Amino acid sequence: MANARNSSGKKPPTIVRYYRFKNRLKEKTLGLGGGTGAVSDEALRRAQEALESMAEDYPDWVNGLVTELANYHGRCVDTPERRHEIFAEIHSIAHDMQGQGGTFGYPLISSFAESLHSFTVPTKNEITDNMIELVKAHIDAMRAVIRGRVSGDGGKIGAELQGSLNEAIERYKNRTTEDVAEQTYDYAFQQTPRE
Repeated sequence: MANARNSSGKKPPTIVRYYRFKNRLKEKTLGLGGGTGAVSDEALRRAQEALESMAEDYPDWVNGLVTELANYHGRCVDTPERRHEIFAEIHSIAHDMQGQGGTFGYPLISSFAESLHSFTVPTKNEITDNMIELVKAHIDAMRAVIRGRVSGDGGKIGAELQGSLNEAIERYKNRTTEDVAEQTYDYAFQQTPRE
């Protein structure tokens, strides 16, 4: 069958069939599939109530994550040989936190978590004591937000917390070793690829 040729010595043409199925999901979401396609007012009201309820509990809930970060910080201090592994855990927690704060009315938590997430990107370079202190500065800023229930942008207190974290970043960033000095930490959350 490998040499299946017709009488003229040419391969027979291959038959290709295209099947087009209706996109029923699209129809349903646009209201074309027989339903309204819209979310009911009752469902929206229940979702809003659930979100408000969760927002009330958010500071207590996120405090558990901040405590977990503090425990990982302590492990970095106690077991320097495991810092890369522990930084990966910190990076993961910060990733989870960065989207949550704004959703529940605490955008400073999101901002600090985004900064921590950006800072703890996995690296093959040495993780120095100064880098560990930067992790602690982020944790302290988050604790202050939770302790003070600083919601929204935090006004004057929020600006002071942001300023304190920025000062810590500059202080410890300028005291890193030569190996780490080439790995810049841009607080504006800009990552430049390393070559």
